[in-house]
Formats: sequence, structure tokens, C-alpha cells
Amino acid sequence: MSDDILSRFLRYVRIDTQSQDGVEDRYPSTPGQLDLLRLLAKELKAMGASGVRMDQHGYVTAAIPSNLPKGHPARGKVPPVGFIAHVDTSDAESGKGIKPRVFKYRGGDIRFPKDRTVRIKAAGDAALRKEVGHTLITSDGTTLLGADDKAGVSVIMDLVRRLRKDSSLLHGEVKVAFTPDEEVGNGTKFFDAKAFGAKAAYTFDGYEPGQLNKETFSADSAVITVTGVETHPGEAKDVMVNSIRAMADIIARLPRKMAPETTSGYEPYIHPHDIHGSTGKTVLKFLLRDFKTAGLAKQKRILERIITEVRRRHPKAKFELKVTESYRNMRAGLEKDSRVLATLWEAVRRAGAVPRWEPIRGGTDGSRLTAQGLPTPNIFMGGGNFHSRAEWASLEGMRTASDTAVHLLRVWVEQCSQP
Repeated sequence: MSDDILSRFLRYVRIDTQSQDGVEDRYPSTPGQLDLLRLLAKELKAMGASGVRMDQHGYVTAAIPSNLPKGHPARGKVPPVGFIAHVDTSDAESGKGIKPRVFKYRGGDIRFPKDRTVRIKAAGDAALRKEVGHTLITSDGTTLLGADDKAGVSVIMDLVRRLRKDSSLLHGEVKVAFTPDEEVGNGTKFFDAKAFGAKAAYTFDGYEPGQLNKETFSADSAVITVTGVETHPGEAKDVMVNSIRAMADIIARLPRKMAPETTSGYEPYIHPHDIHGSTGKTVLKFLLRDFKTAGLAKQKRILERIITEVRRRHPKAKFELKVTESYRNMRAGLEKDSRVLATLWEAVRRAGAVPRWEPIRGGTDGSRLTAQGLPTPNIFMGGGNFHSRAEWASLEGMRTASDTAVHLLRVWVEQCSQP
């Protein structure tokens, strides 16, 4: 395989596509995402993909017709298979002016030329230690890299290139889609899964080779608003009600054992991630996460109990709790059709990686798509330390992901060839 996948990746990460949370008057939330989406549509057309379309929301979709010859036992039997990646990057660190650097990893810690305080410690990164001798890509240390999910985007584009170039790679109909605003929870907000036309789909939005995800958190978002009373501090006695103090009491009562920084594996968490306000009004936003959907109701009750306790200490303040559904664990939906997972497992094995299912302590576009009836597990795309300036991507990991996609299509054909 050529380094086409690398050149694509380097081209894509240089485009600032950070999404922005809380934007309600436009979609996508940022114009840079549209720049990359337009480029992808242009490149798909140049590669000969069919039905390339960018809709009014920015979703780019395309298809590659089945190339199964007449008389093939699987002709007309293979369901359309989709591949999906998101173009936006996290706003946790700057994504503007990314300067990717490419190097052969010799082992040991990785330091960054423009900020020596940023460091990837090999001792604490098992995935990185497997990359010795491989080609890695990082930023210069002043920005994130954007491998999440431009590595996934590059993998899918490389798959399209390979299928269009090599007619010996037999496959059924292939659908591809690129989505915006996944990082802010709106990746499939306007996505029409039925119109997309796939019967099974796969997102490339994971980590190291072999790692697969069929379980995500079930997720809600919560907002607590405390309203106090503003007045001049010099005349505040028995008048001022400080919403900041009341909110501080709420934060102090959050269970430490349910924080993201104290949990792992299948453990749930309550994460206060954004706060702003003043004496008169303070707003605190939460992420509520649990692999069991019923656990979200428990988390809501915890917040309600805390509010009740704090209201007794601040009786003149007003408290409001609003909980909104985000997405649900996709496992039950995926297990309705065993072929979706079985074909993926075999494809990873054929690509030379060791397949393993791991719960993803987050969500993907596949969470909502599975809920809509389109089963969509998640596949690795080769990288780590996402959402940080220490983010890295592996060229070999992206190549293995591309190989996995090719094998996946072949396994579907083989499975549908059986009488």
C-alpha cells in the first residue's frame, strides 16, 4: 500500500474543524467543518464514487456499487454496508494551525518541540509501547493533532481509493458517510439513517489495532441552575444570596467515588465539566454516564438529593435541575444481528491484529444510529491520547484499519455466498 493514507491524513488535520458546544443557531457549529466536508466530497467524486452528496446540514454521503459478477453466489444477497467517521475535533485543546510531525518511533518517552512540558510517557502507555519501529504522527505540542477522528476519515477515504483501483476486491454495495459535530453530541442530529441505505454500518473512531467496541455508555446531560440575589456587597447583609456559594456546596457533595478520575471499566460517573456564573446566577453542566441505562435514573436522584440538602442551607436561593437524554448503550441493538459483530471479528483477525471487545467509556455516532435501527459497532483507527496535545496516530494502525475494512467486505460476501 502506498502512503496515500498518510498524505490524506496530513492534509485533513491541517484544516481547523473544532466543533463548539452550545451552538443552537447553526449546524454544523463551526464553518471549518464545512471546509473539510466540501474537500471530502470533491475527492470522493474524483475517485469515482457514486451519488456523492453534501446535504444542507453538511453530511457527506457516497456509494460504491457492488462489483459481484453475474453468477456469483452472493450477488444480490449482500446487504449494503456503511462506513462512518466524523470530521470535527474536540475543543479541549486548540485545533488551529496544527503542524503535524512524522517520525519513526524508536521507543521511550516522546517530547514535543514547541512545548517541552508536553510529554508522552511510554511507561504509562501500553498502546504506544506496541508502536516501536512504526511511523507516528503528533502535533508540535501547541495543539491537539485531530487523529480523533481524521484518522478514521483517512481510513475510509483510503478504502474508497482501494476499491475503485482494484476490481479484484469483491464487495457488495458500500456506503460511506462523514458527519460533523460528533464531539459535542450532535453527530447524527439530522442524519437520515434510512436514506443512507446501509443495513449494517461501522464507525472508525477507536484506538489501537484490534480494539473493537460494541458497548458504550448510556448517557444523559444535566444542568443545575442556581439563582441568587445580586446587591452591592457593601449593603449585602441579610439581602445578598450568593449563587456561587450555593453551587460550591453542591459540588462539594458530589460523590468522589463516582468521578471520571476515580472510575474505570464498567464503573459509572457523574462529571461536572462546565461552570459559569456570578453572584446572581450560576450554571453547572454535568455528564451522566452508566453502562446500565437504569443507572442514569439513580444519578439523577443523587443530584436531586444533593439539591434538597443544599436548599436547606440556602433557603432563599432558587434551584433548577434539567436532565436531557444524550444516547444509549448500543449493545442490545447490535446483538439483534450476530453477523454484524461476527464478520468484524473475523476481518480484524485476517488483517493481522488480535481482535478484542472492550467497553468504550464514551459514545460514538453508532450509539444513536444503532438506536435508529442501523447496527453500528466501532472499529479502531490507530492512535491514542485523544483530545490532548499529547495525541498521536500510527500510520501502521491506520493501514491495519484500512485492511480490516477490505477484509470485512470480503467476509460479508463469503457469508452471503453460503447456501
